[in-house]
Amino acid sequence: MAYLDPTQAIGDMVKMARTNPLHLAGTAAFGVAAAADQAASTGGTETAFGKLFMGALGNVNDSQLNAANLSQRMITDPNSVNVEQVTIALADANLALSMTKAIVDRALAAYREIINVR
Repeated sequence: MAYLDPTQAIGDMVKMARTNPLHLAGTAAFGVAAAADQAASTGGTETAFGKLFMGALGNVNDSQLNAANLSQRMITDPNSVNVEQVTIALADANLALSMTKAIVDRALAAYREIINVR
């Protein structure tokens, strides 16, 4: 494995290298959507659960981006969007993020329980 030389770290810009082909790749939505698309197109070894999970994370990110875009449009051009649309988009994004956080918390709790089994 190739390690970074301290002279390569300049400010906050460091070239990230992907050392494991199973790690996420791409830049769209932190690589989640791109990795799911790449695995689907190449027929990767990803399981059905993995594809479902990555798709769900991509949908959560899409709802967050949609809510942010509608909010910005409401501020910059109030006549182009209804208040109801913005409210619904914000509530949808909030619910999706809350559910994702709850699932992650449950998964971490289950992992901790498995680790603590003796």
